[in-house]
Amino acid sequence: MRKTLEGLLPAILLFVTAAQARVTRVVIEHRESPAYNGQSFKDAGAYERLTGHTYGELDPKDPLNAIITDIQFAPRNASGMVEYSATFSMAKPVDLTKASGLLVYLVPNRGGISLEPTGALVKDSLNRGDIVLASGWQGDIAPRLGLETISVPVARKGDGTSITGPVLARFSDMPPNTTTLPIVRGRLPNTAQPVGLDTSKATLTRRASEGGQIIPIRSSDWAFADCAKVAFPGVPDPGKICLKNGFEQAYLYELVYTAKDPMVLGIGYAATRDLIAFFRYAVQDDIGAVNIVARKINFAIGQGNSQSGNFLRSLIHLGFNQDESGRMVFDGVNPNIAARQLALNVRFVAPGGAAGMYEPGSDGVVWWSSYTDTTRGRPAAGLLDRCRATETCPKIVETLGSAEFYGLRASPDFVGTRADRDIPLPPNVRRYYFPGVSHGGGRGGFDANAPRPAAGCQLPANPNPSSETMRALMLALTEWVVKGTPPPPSQYPRLDRDELAAPTQAALGFPAIPGAPLPDGLINPMYEYDFGRAFHYNDLSGVTGIQPPPIRQVLPSLVPRVDQDGNETTGVASVLHQAPLGTYLGWNVLAEGFSKGRSCGQTGGYIPFAKTKTERLAADDPRLSLEERYGTHEKYVVAVRTAAARLVRDRFLLREDADRLIAEADRSAVLK
Repeated sequence: MRKTLEGLLPAILLFVTAAQARVTRVVIEHRESPAYNGQSFKDAGAYERLTGHTYGELDPKDPLNAIITDIQFAPRNASGMVEYSATFSMAKPVDLTKASGLLVYLVPNRGGISLEPTGALVKDSLNRGDIVLASGWQGDIAPRLGLETISVPVARKGDGTSITGPVLARFSDMPPNTTTLPIVRGRLPNTAQPVGLDTSKATLTRRASEGGQIIPIRSSDWAFADCAKVAFPGVPDPGKICLKNGFEQAYLYELVYTAKDPMVLGIGYAATRDLIAFFRYAVQDDIGAVNIVARKINFAIGQGNSQSGNFLRSLIHLGFNQDESGRMVFDGVNPNIAARQLALNVRFVAPGGAAGMYEPGSDGVVWWSSYTDTTRGRPAAGLLDRCRATETCPKIVETLGSAEFYGLRASPDFVGTRADRDIPLPPNVRRYYFPGVSHGGGRGGFDANAPRPAAGCQLPANPNPSSETMRALMLALTEWVVKGTPPPPSQYPRLDRDELAAPTQAALGFPAIPGAPLPDGLINPMYEYDFGRAFHYNDLSGVTGIQPPPIRQVLPSLVPRVDQDGNETTGVASVLHQAPLGTYLGWNVLAEGFSKGRSCGQTGGYIPFAKTKTERLAADDPRLSLEERYGTHEKYVVAVRTAAARLVRDRFLLREDADRLIAEADRSAVLK
């Protein structure tokens, strides 16, 4: 009898904690078995795909939830709980006895995510037998087939009246002959709705340059309306604005209005926490539906790119890496190409931004270790403060590249807001920097010819890849979490080694290449904004009471140093970067439009080397030609082979990827 009870005890405990995980119901709406056209994966065999909805509730009084902005104003059910629902997608082995014990959670970016094995990271997980999961967390996204979304409540005052506040929307580089613009593209129509359609109670302005003279537009010349089919003043629409004589491409337009009924978007953090906790620890939901992967998950890793990488950083910082029972949520995370926090836990926020002017994101803590932000007058703090206090910090592999310095304000992550000293990394954090890459890396390949310029940009798109290095580092993170095997030492530029400098040609020693732009003025400046007293800066939470926010000061930023070719010199350099065919840049320049001559988003640029010495001299190019560097095609392949061997030795490249890259270089036309 005793043996029977001992066998049942873990199941009883897991059932009890199911309610504490706050996911009350999991509904599988579609099952594809086998999935992927019946493909069999190495250690796992066939997979099946499941999609559906999860339903959860949160106790607004629980300290772990109380940090969610406006949760105290959210409607409650009969039990005093705040409810939400979210979509989810899962890929799992058909035969769960072949499951690896690892859950890999892929954070959707603006609702989009793929569980297809076309990408190396997903394919590697499926070959191991991992359970792969994604779910909705961004509550302002309009539901659409193929997107992961979440439904969160609207906050209102206790008497049922609306909560209101100022909202800023900016418009530039619109198509010609545009008369109507959505206030925020891709969001639900009731997101940050104006309190009314009276334009005299809002402000629309235009200016010819960023920081230029602001010109108000008469309230009678524009409307909250759609003029696409009906002439001005058009069809009333709270989600759009229409300008009587159309918007001019040469101007930047800014709209400030009073919005009502904010969504409690910060629930997205808690919903993700509770979904992972449910699948890790629960046996069944509150209505008795069985957890389909119960007792099959020993470890969980979260991976997110860009916006979704910022999501992971803020989830940890705000204390959501422990569930309501104090248990670990993620054992490891990879925030990739993510240098900021995510502005999700802010009233009337637009979390789909990308470090644009006046967007919150770099205003809080962005460093892993404790750092005193004396420049902005803020106390010592770090992203890991809350998880350290509860011993729930995950192992972290942070990966980012050149575009994050130039476009996403990565500098304070490394050297703080004074840009005067390195901020050390804690023992549970590794950082790997990819020199000379675009946001997310390039397409790769060994093509010595100059491709066409990237869309809207002056320079061709940067081909320098990071995908092979990412694959090796995700394997290193997995082995760190599952086996305790330490990953390679961190590799990133440091100030104490003189590997960082001001973002100017003079400071960097960037070569003067005829016809090519210079880096001066292309970095996205680091501003200190005044969002008002109700904004909690270190936590990037609360209420933005002033729009647009005044700029208190511009903070210094540094970028990685370059060599005589203009290529960055520090970090985990790809094979292509070590055997370069040109200069690989984390920045590019817009070729036209309102922002002509300024940074071209997150698209990096590429300036190919001349093929021969004669061509180089004719172009007055200071960089050696391919002929002068390598001599012959065979010697170029040797350079590729040497670089690949070095990366394999240091665990930054898998052997199979190295062999493939060497074969590609051998087949290429470089110096043939």
